[in-house]
Amino acid sequence: MLSVETVGVTLVGYLLGSIPFGVIIAKRNGVDIFSVGSGNPGATNVLRTIGKPAGYAVFILDFLKGLLATTWFLFPMVSFSGDASLGLWGLPGAVLGHTYPIFSGFRGGKGVASTMGGLLGVMPGCLIIGLVTWLIIFFSTRYVALASIGFGCSLPVCALVNVWMVDQPGALGKVVLALVVMAWIVWRHRSNISRLRQGTENRFQKKK
Repeated sequence: MLSVETVGVTLVGYLLGSIPFGVIIAKRNGVDIFSVGSGNPGATNVLRTIGKPAGYAVFILDFLKGLLATTWFLFPMVSFSGDASLGLWGLPGAVLGHTYPIFSGFRGGKGVASTMGGLLGVMPGCLIIGLVTWLIIFFSTRYVALASIGFGCSLPVCALVNVWMVDQPGALGKVVLALVVMAWIVWRHRSNISRLRQGTENRFQKKK
């Protein structure tokens, strides 16, 4: 049964995730991010259409809102129980908010940066494994979407290994969360998967 705290953490996570940093930063640069490039308000499209400083800023801010969604209730001034496992509710709330943000007409990104930030709060070991997976796939293929899908798929494997090697309280919940995050990332990249199959997906090219 859901408690008041789990509902509160999920709701705050959603509101934090709904802050559309990609839209805000693009507007500050005189760009409607929904009308350029892929039309996605995520860091990748901002980087491609506006430039690296803007793209990196969006990624960092989206990462931080995911991290905050899984840790804010641990601050001393917050009168919550201080149970770190509440972050397992904050992360999906933040990713859902980033994907369907109430502050920008429910038009959001794919949630990878926010997922990474949230994982730092609840599963830092799996975040490291996921980042290594992302980097290997990206630098070998130059496809951001493929690297992001690989990142998502690495999470349940890492979580299951963690259960097998270190049976900690809440470990099963982390496996469930990892499976949900993986499914969400793959589903949000379904159009990219189709373009990858057709050979029309955009890829980053090395500058000569």
